[in-house]
Amino acid sequence: MTLYPIETGNFKLDGGAMFGVVPKSIWNNTNPADSNNMIDMAARSLLIEDGAKLILIDTGMGNKQSDKFFGYYYQWGDHTLDKSLAKFGFHRDDITDVFMTHLHFDHCGGSIQWNKDRTGYEPAFKNAHFWTNEDHWQWAIEPNLREKASFLDENLRPMQESGQLKFIARGENSFLQKSELGFGILFVDGHTDKQMLPHIKYKGKTLVFAADLVPTVGHIPVPYVMGYDTRPLLSLEEKQIFMNEAVAENYYLFFEHDAQNQICTLKNTAKGVRLNEIYTFDEVFN
Repeated sequence: MTLYPIETGNFKLDGGAMFGVVPKSIWNNTNPADSNNMIDMAARSLLIEDGAKLILIDTGMGNKQSDKFFGYYYQWGDHTLDKSLAKFGFHRDDITDVFMTHLHFDHCGGSIQWNKDRTGYEPAFKNAHFWTNEDHWQWAIEPNLREKASFLDENLRPMQESGQLKFIARGENSFLQKSELGFGILFVDGHTDKQMLPHIKYKGKTLVFAADLVPTVGHIPVPYVMGYDTRPLLSLEEKQIFMNEAVAENYYLFFEHDAQNQICTLKNTAKGVRLNEIYTFDEVFN
């Protein structure tokens, strides 16, 4: 097995929304805001090469939305999914499986693209299965009013219509289970219903794709929960359990949204779980 960090692009989000009730005077130290109160964000995916499988975890925003849509998110930098894949000698047609932690547009938008004539949409990975779970799929295609702007029909229906959509089952009593793709999955419900966090054993370490449970280093303290979360008190409980486990098991957290930091470890302190060390991907695995 070989892992590769895939940078699909950078954007900005409102810092207050990203940190909920945490005061700006605190979060601005770790995630400095610009004059519009926007903070830098990454859309970082992870590629897993395992035998004949080439699995991509999340796909970023993609490029099919309107200029007006992207204008809300202040895209910056020159990263793209295709350039990042090419850096490691791959093409999107090589991908066999796309695993989506959840179906918000900044995590799955790159899974679907315009067709050649721009008359409709098609899978951006023509040879891949698209993996989610059935509970989250139903949550996404019949969205609540709070999340409706994040679950975009053009990102979802083409997966189903293509016949490439597949569901991972959740064991009734399983908190962390083995998936059909060969890695452990933690299901969490605070941010959105049945978000999935992959746990990957690699080179003697456990790498956890932190997705939106812990989007950046600045979100490590347990009470630092995003304003976007649908069930913030549940996020608190889930983070507390996860963070304690991460310290006990020496997990390496892989950040999807931290524009400056790729990986970190955690430690216990008198104030609770806090940052231990920050690493680049190459520092840990090369």
